[in-house]
Amino acid sequence: MKHVLDRPIWSALATRHQAFAEGDTLARRYRPSIIPFAATAADDAESLQSLGKLLPPLESAILVQTDPIALPSELAAVSTASLVQMVAEQPLEAVSDERVQRLTPDDAAEMLALASLTKPGPFTLEAWSLGEFWGVKIDGRLAAMAGERMKQPGYSELSGVCTHPDFRGGGLARLLSLFVANRIMARGEVPYLHAYDSNAPAIGLYEAIGFRLRTTLNMAVVRGVE
Repeated sequence: MKHVLDRPIWSALATRHQAFAEGDTLARRYRPSIIPFAATAADDAESLQSLGKLLPPLESAILVQTDPIALPSELAAVSTASLVQMVAEQPLEAVSDERVQRLTPDDAAEMLALASLTKPGPFTLEAWSLGEFWGVKIDGRLAAMAGERMKQPGYSELSGVCTHPDFRGGGLARLLSLFVANRIMARGEVPYLHAYDSNAPAIGLYEAIGFRLRTTLNMAVVRGVE
C-alpha cells in the first residue's frame, strides 16, 4: 500500500482540501487562483484522460508524485525536476519570539511580493487560505514568512519559507520553520516539506532542525496543448 504522501497533491485534494478541488474521482486540481497543483488518483489511461480535460490549452499546472509522471496527449511537459520530501516525526526545539505574528489577508500583497522575489515555490494572493501563515516584520516590512499548504490526514505541509535578501543571515527562516512545524505538531500532525534535491542549503537547514528525508519525488510543470 502506498504512503499517503507518495501522491501528496492527490491525497490532499481527495481528503482535507476537497473544498478547494476541481475535477472528479480520477483527476483533480486546486482552483487555479489558489495554487497551480493537479494530480491523478492513479496512472491508468482513464485517470490520465480525466487529467487532460482539466487543463485548457496553454494553461499550466504542477504534478508531484513518487511514480514516474505519465501524461495524456492533451498535456505536454514544460519542465521537470526532482524533489526531496522531508518529515519531522520527533519533537523539535521549542522557539519563542515576540516578533512572530500571524499574517492575514491584509498582508497578502506583501506576502506575494516577498514570494515573487525569493521564489520559495508557487504562491498566489489566495495561498493564505490553505493554512496559517506567520511572519516577522522589521521596520514595518515583511522580512520573512512561513506557513502551511497541503494537508492530508495526519499531515500538514510546511511551505512558503522565505526571507527578504535585506534580512538574511539573522536566523529568520530557522525560527519560522520551527515555529510553524511546532504548531503543526501541537495539533497531533506530522509536519513535512518539499525542496529541490539540488537545494543543499535548504535541505541542510531542515536536517539541522530535525527533519529527515522520507523519499524523493518527480515534479513536472505541464501545459495544455493547443
